[in-house]
Amino acid sequence: MTPSAPVRDRRRPGRPAGFTVLAVATVVMMATASAPSPFYPLYRERWGLSVTMVTVVFAVYVAGLLAALLTLGPLSDRLGRRPVLFAALLLAAVSTALFWTANGAPSLVAARVVQGVATGTATSGLAAGLVEFSPAGRPHAGTTVTSVGTNTGLAAGAAVVGLMVSHLAHPDTYVFAPLTAAFLVLAGLVLLIPETAAPGAAATAARHRGPRVPPAARTRFLAAVPALVAGWAVTGLFLALTPSLVTGVLHVTWGAAGGLDIAALFLAGAVGGVWSLRRTARSATLLGAALLVLGAAGLAAAVAASSAAGFACGAVLAGLGSGMTFNGNLRAIGAVTTADSRSQVFSAVYVVSYAALSLPALAAGLLAPAWGLRTTSFAFIGFVGVLSAVALAHARDARSARTPATADSATANIH
Repeated sequence: MTPSAPVRDRRRPGRPAGFTVLAVATVVMMATASAPSPFYPLYRERWGLSVTMVTVVFAVYVAGLLAALLTLGPLSDRLGRRPVLFAALLLAAVSTALFWTANGAPSLVAARVVQGVATGTATSGLAAGLVEFSPAGRPHAGTTVTSVGTNTGLAAGAAVVGLMVSHLAHPDTYVFAPLTAAFLVLAGLVLLIPETAAPGAAATAARHRGPRVPPAARTRFLAAVPALVAGWAVTGLFLALTPSLVTGVLHVTWGAAGGLDIAALFLAGAVGGVWSLRRTARSATLLGAALLVLGAAGLAAAVAASSAAGFACGAVLAGLGSGMTFNGNLRAIGAVTTADSRSQVFSAVYVVSYAALSLPALAAGLLAPAWGLRTTSFAFIGFVGVLSAVALAHARDARSARTPATADSATANIH
């Protein structure tokens, strides 16, 4: 994979500045995605929301995100990275302003929908831009920062907001006002960096405006699906149900506990993403899938024993596995993409990922009132465990099926 060279304008900052701006934007966008989760117990108390309503609030975020990925995500191939990211970051600022002023379930749903559209519009452009700004000699820096930055941002949003919710009387203002300002600043900075969209990308993207996987990338993409679904499904469990699960099933009364468990999952995911760099993409996926199986088993055991410490340990194992599989798959897919289709391919990756994150979580939220949180959690964790086992078997078969020559070639392409 050879990243396309940004169109250089001497009046603009160069590649390192562009890489830094997009990396920071990725972290902030993901931090904002997880920031509402620690608020859910507070919202339930403040406005009398049910567990089902809380899950619906989460689900509409992903619905907006998927709609944007399907329609707006690949636009940066055709219109350029800068204008699309500028619009997405401004929309993100609108969403945090809506959270800041929310006064009930309708305004909360509106904020989540707008946030989902902003995230879906920005995600593939950020991932593609980071690949194209990758330093010379480090072609996988962009996909690594995408994976690690995603997990770091999600962890930071959950942990910091969780602590603020438990210690401040009116945490909404202290969380969403600074995020609104951060998005406005980032939108301005994006206009200053070089444009990275390839000159020939416009014609191709005009024919294929939605997510699309070209034939050259299709085999790698389909091979990644089981692990992507498993890793993002466990993410959905934590973002949608963990704050309620920690208080209602594990009987932890400390307000920050749910947010810190979410942070543990994502911090471990960031570590897993970095750790995967020591391995080939397939090896990272294989080990990551094994860790996801162990993590699911640990989470199930913790729920059965009502063990908060066991739940945190399961979160770490699952997070490590999720980070390794996500990074390994991004590297494998990124290695067979080109500039004229890169954001379309990454849009397709995120469509699969966020569908895996949202649909099981929504089902769990709808089942929780009838089944109870404990039984629903067992069902959800079992679902993740089965998917992880499928991903493990698939990764093992893919690895053993390669000849030595093929393995050497793959390693050379990845490193």
